Amino acid sequence: MSSSPGKRRWLIYALGGGAGHLTRATGLARAAIRSNAVLPSGIEICILTNSPFADVMPISSELGVGHEVIRIASDQSRDETARRVHEQLTQREFDVLVVDTFPRGLGGELKDVLPGLCCRKVLIHRDLNPDYCLAFDLASSLKEFDLVLVPGESAPFSSASQAVVTEPWLIREPKELLSPNEARRKLAVDSQTKPVVVVMGCGTLAEIQQMQLLADELSAQFESAAIRFIAPKNTATAQVGPPSKARTVSIWPFLEVIRAVSVIVGSGGYNTVNEATATGTHLIGIARKRLYDRQEKRLRLTGKPAGFSEVADRLATLLNSGITFDTGTPKYTNGVHQAIDLIASISQDDFRCDIS
Repeated sequence: MSSSPGKRRWLIYALGGGAGHLTRATGLARAAIRSNAVLPSGIEICILTNSPFADVMPISSELGVGHEVIRIASDQSRDETARRVHEQLTQREFDVLVVDTFPRGLGGELKDVLPGLCCRKVLIHRDLNPDYCLAFDLASSLKEFDLVLVPGESAPFSSASQAVVTEPWLIREPKELLSPNEARRKLAVDSQTKPVVVVMGCGTLAEIQQMQLLADELSAQFESAAIRFIAPKNTATAQVGPPSKARTVSIWPFLEVIRAVSVIVGSGGYNTVNEATATGTHLIGIARKRLYDRQEKRLRLTGKPAGFSEVADRLATLLNSGITFDTGTPKYTNGVHQAIDLIASISQDDFRCDIS
């Protein structure tokens, strides 16, 4: 990534197996790029990811010209991934390194690299399994970071001296959401009166396939609703073929069309839960087992997690209650702006690199 004189350079580490880290990183990046008042000299951003969905999510178009996405193949070995990460971090010049979720890296590869980097270091610290934190002594890893940003949910080290809690981070502002009619067109829903139910195809490829089958079952059972299966391109449909009744639509970011949606059926991932909460959209949340993330805890903050056998009953209750698909433009505060202000403030401080 070539740099222009005077511009701040941020490298965002967004490694992880799903799309959540990459979505959060993109939300931060696109808002920072547009934040000329905060960063008057401009900014160049590079996102480093190994998400298997990186090639089918239009990240580059979200960021625009002059920014970069480096994709490490998701099927690389742990050692090869570590080598690629080390290469990118040591051979590039940047002012700020932003690390999403894993202070020592996804596979521990940042532990030996961070002390030698002459830049400001920021950790995005969302909820993590405390057993994982203890087993790998993550508390000691925090000392490498100048700033710890807690994006809207409780986290193990939110009381750290350099920690600041913000509102949840979202990839779209309220004014950027499509109107209900525009969103229905993008969701391929002709009716203006049918409730729209979206089944989110996210997580591993096996989980995407499972949600695709669920969408098919719900479509057969609820003919009065428009059931839509939302999945990245070339994932679910390439694996098992489109559902017989539930139409598959490839939309990312999903938040853009949420004003047309009456009910979301999805996981308890960070983005799904916070997007539903911010916009007041009904969520039937299925807690997925994760090594690091505690989806059941996140869902219990917004309601009781559902099992697959409960989804149809809960959906029937919601649809029978006469829910509407839009109650006006949502009003929410996007925490990325506070995060950008905080990162910009530490990156503009006088900073002398002292590596012994």
